[in-house]
Amino acid sequence: MRADDENGRSSDPSRNDEPDGHGLNGRSRATGPDHRSGENDWTSRPAGRRTGAGGEPRVIIVGAGVAGMSTGCYARMSGIRARIFEKHVLPGGCCTAWARDGYLFDYCIEWLIGTAYGNEAHQIWRELGALDGKTITNFDMFNRVVDEATGRSVTFHNDPDRLERHLLDISPADAKLIRAFCRDLRRFLAIELYPFLTAPALRTVRERAATLRTVLPAFRLFWRTAATPMHAYADRFQDPLLRRAFRNIFFQDPEGFPLLPYLFNMAAAHHRNAGFPQGGSLGLARSIEERFTGLGGSITYRARVARILVEEDRAIGIELANGKRYYADHVVAACDGHTTIHTLLGGRYTGPRIDRLYNELLHRDGALFPAVVSAFVGIDGDLGPGTPHSTTYLLTAEDAARLPGALQQSIVVQLRSRYSDGFAPPGKSVIHCTYFSDFAHWKELRDTDRKAYWARKREVAAFVRGFLERVLPGVGERIELIDVASPVTTKRYTGNFDGSILAWKAFSDADDVAAELVGKDRMRLPGLAGFSMAGQWVGLGGLIRAASTGRFAVQYLCAEWDMPFRAWESTASEPWHPRRLGRLPQLDGRSRREVSGS
Repeated sequence: MRADDENGRSSDPSRNDEPDGHGLNGRSRATGPDHRSGENDWTSRPAGRRTGAGGEPRVIIVGAGVAGMSTGCYARMSGIRARIFEKHVLPGGCCTAWARDGYLFDYCIEWLIGTAYGNEAHQIWRELGALDGKTITNFDMFNRVVDEATGRSVTFHNDPDRLERHLLDISPADAKLIRAFCRDLRRFLAIELYPFLTAPALRTVRERAATLRTVLPAFRLFWRTAATPMHAYADRFQDPLLRRAFRNIFFQDPEGFPLLPYLFNMAAAHHRNAGFPQGGSLGLARSIEERFTGLGGSITYRARVARILVEEDRAIGIELANGKRYYADHVVAACDGHTTIHTLLGGRYTGPRIDRLYNELLHRDGALFPAVVSAFVGIDGDLGPGTPHSTTYLLTAEDAARLPGALQQSIVVQLRSRYSDGFAPPGKSVIHCTYFSDFAHWKELRDTDRKAYWARKREVAAFVRGFLERVLPGVGERIELIDVASPVTTKRYTGNFDGSILAWKAFSDADDVAAELVGKDRMRLPGLAGFSMAGQWVGLGGLIRAASTGRFAVQYLCAEWDMPFRAWESTASEPWHPRRLGRLPQLDGRSRREVSGS
């Protein structure tokens, strides 16, 4: 994914704007042994299940995001041939990065659940090879929040004892609330609940009993923290900074979240189970891609799927935008849910749950995670060892009004070169500034007035340049470049509805409906055989959830086909190196002034 340049050209040299759905010269690019050895097999219609090479059934997967590649990996481990079709030139979907002048702009991961040994989330990442040969960066604090107007700050340490002392120093008058929050955090430290290995409808009595043994002793804690909105809790603080800061523990205020996810993730971070993997977002995607192709799967890039082929209410394959058709015994859509339902399938297969999600909740405020504006800043030199890795700045009303399309009065500043090696050239640093933004604002501009759209992006760059100079004096003159991606950029390169990077919001009305899609409907659509959905549009947002839906999809398929589901951890141990990211989309020389503020 890449931002638009100031002349309206795509800064990705392999950007696909051709009507046939392929990239440069109208050619697709495929990787993996299955593609090389059996292209004709995929273009012939199966006479029945298990008609592929060696009697293996065939599965086509739409989308090479984390969910799609997870589906492919588990399919291959279970003896199912798998081929993924991806419209972009890179794997990962939103879990991606792009490059400019030696900088790597890592777009997605802020923390990753499952980076520590000994839990089901970690087991999934090991099975997918996602962490092979990688170091993990862990931080002692989750986030810092600074009030721009007063200069006061709060640091959300992951250690509950340290956090309690710090908060009491800030506001002794709020001692009761502070101690209650830290007491709950200590209780969450003793809980490990990562139910990601077995699809809900397939869990055995023993697995359900094990979950109950974890949940029942802490039932009141779960119930109370899940029923207490963070906004309501934060409003009880007497200190005005704490009232705003607690809402922004997760960098930006997700609005509508209860206490539970904050406590759960801070506890995970304290246990080093919410770290940052070496190589970042695209590194994670590349490692899963290597695992998938190493298992015998194949990915065809620059291959835009136009529709899912259906006969007699059974999915039989796909048709690309260039008219080519490919056939399989089963099709899994691991891409944008709205596109799947209403474009690839033409809106023909819906039911009460699908209608509620995609006709009602999709257009309701608060059901989706907001889109974001990203500004990556390349800086000559370091910022000093005392600079926090992540800070949310609570803006004045005047500053917030200068941020185009801003939904909240805050901006997040993360020193991304502290997260992993390879993100900045030697002796340089990279900062990532983000804020929640209105997709409609950016889409209307780009659709009606491109010059105004590019001018608005330059406004973002100018604000970021001036703001960083204020909060980090002296950095302004060392800024080498600023690269801005809008919510429309996200939509163009991933297809995600309204540019949302995390789809349905957990703890919203969509949560219960999505849970029923996974647990009751088995990720299938009413009236359509031979088809499944996977990814955040059925399993909610978050990378571990996306990965687990791929596992679930294959488990359900194996149960239907009376095949054993198999999975094992990758044994690859070669140390990670940035060169394994491969060729990245980059700006060409003609667009180097893009939104640079100069």
